[in-house]
Amino acid sequence: MPTAPAASRPTPPLRTSGITRSSWFGTAPAQPSFPPLQADTTAEVVVIGGGIAGLTTAYLLAKEGRDVVLLEDGELASGESGRTTAHLSNMMDAGFVELAQMHGEVGARLAAQSHGEAIDLIGQIVQAENIACDYARLPGYLFCAPDTSHQEMLDELAAAQRAGHSAARWLESAGASAGFDTGECLEFPNQGEFHILDYLTGLAEAIGRHGGRIHCRTHADELRGGAAARVVTTDGFKIAASRGIVVATNSPFNDRVVMHTKQAPYRTYVVAARVPRGSVARALYWDTTDPYHYIRLQTVAGADYDLLLVGGEDHKTGHEPDPESHLDTLEAWTRAQFGTKILKIDYRWSGQVLEAVDGLGYAGRNPVDRDNVFIITGDSGQGMTHSTLGARLVADLVQERENPYEKLYDPGRVTVKRESAVEFVKENLKVVADYAELLTGGDVASVDDIAAGQGAVVRRGLSKIAAYRDPAGQLHECSAICPHLGCVVHWNPLETSWDCPCHGSRFTALGELLAGPANSDLARVEK
Repeated sequence: MPTAPAASRPTPPLRTSGITRSSWFGTAPAQPSFPPLQADTTAEVVVIGGGIAGLTTAYLLAKEGRDVVLLEDGELASGESGRTTAHLSNMMDAGFVELAQMHGEVGARLAAQSHGEAIDLIGQIVQAENIACDYARLPGYLFCAPDTSHQEMLDELAAAQRAGHSAARWLESAGASAGFDTGECLEFPNQGEFHILDYLTGLAEAIGRHGGRIHCRTHADELRGGAAARVVTTDGFKIAASRGIVVATNSPFNDRVVMHTKQAPYRTYVVAARVPRGSVARALYWDTTDPYHYIRLQTVAGADYDLLLVGGEDHKTGHEPDPESHLDTLEAWTRAQFGTKILKIDYRWSGQVLEAVDGLGYAGRNPVDRDNVFIITGDSGQGMTHSTLGARLVADLVQERENPYEKLYDPGRVTVKRESAVEFVKENLKVVADYAELLTGGDVASVDDIAAGQGAVVRRGLSKIAAYRDPAGQLHECSAICPHLGCVVHWNPLETSWDCPCHGSRFTALGELLAGPANSDLARVEK
């Protein structure tokens, strides 16, 4: 087996999938970095993606003695894993009433069970590999939005208990120690939390100890499944994969159409506020607002305060011209709930989640090329646990073992229930409407109207141009047409990025690829 390349500790990347900085990067050492791939090689399994899904998959396979190569086109955790709030929960985002309607009582029970096992698995890995990442088990509380009735809470409790949450219970309040007035709520014991970057550092180091190889700054340009599965990098190096390829890139780049009709990209926002240590009970909290709010604490080593992480204000990617207003609204909500406990806002950032039309993510064989190509995607806001259970599922499939959740999370599944069909139609009608922008004018009449540090789409004849004026006043232009399926990208002033409203591809201000499903930069404009 080839020797695993040694890791180094770089300066944290200035840009992950955005320029806002999460509290994880602000409170952890730099992630380990690994050298790019520089020659053709072979492996049993090639894993693409250096977030929690890819690293967990590579770890599980390497620990079983499989020859694994992991490719990451940036640095580890430079995608959405570094922008999470890191809730570990099997209190499902979609709610158990809704899950049972779409997947049946058995499906809802399997969903709760699989996410619960994912929390357990993370704990087992933490213990086995001695990873210091603040992993802890704690209760979670689902509390009422103003428009949620008492009966709806009781219905959700009954559905949760039928799904296996036998210890879940209704409470008049989470109690004074919660630090804010939850009102009536449902308590779910044995949820979890951790420091995601410390955990991923431990996973990466464990992969090396078990013989796996990691290559950063290595972009997978193309892949082919089948008996002669292989990956080709942008630099032209080839990796033959005798057992298969796992695409764990949040949104799969290898499937141009099918998976992207089943899930929709949403931006989500987080503020991290200092609160006196002990002033808010350590637990997970969610409300029933649509879009909902989610709350947890983060420990800061050596500090006399905790960071209160509050997320929410989700909206469809590329459909909001003023994303910073969502952070402002979220901060105002946080201050209204916690009052004088808020000492200071330390971090404000955004991230991206993929919402599956039937409420559950996807993990398993790629529906277009089911022979030796596997995907993990569509986390529906539960990326930590879904990525972990997806990694376990895919590791089993790669090794031709049965997994009890294969059917539930099958990327090729078709959910025919009315609720999921309505959601499918609604999300895809939005995409159809987005394509109409090919025929409209630009955001501004002329590039002269673009201020320094800002971008805008400009029509030039039959073309649409994504024009960005840097802080020094220099103009940079590229095509505004997303190379995935041809939608017109939109400027995101918060993250200074170009975001595709159709399927969520994202690019830097200069048109460089940040996130798929596109797999190449925006085309350059010939001057």
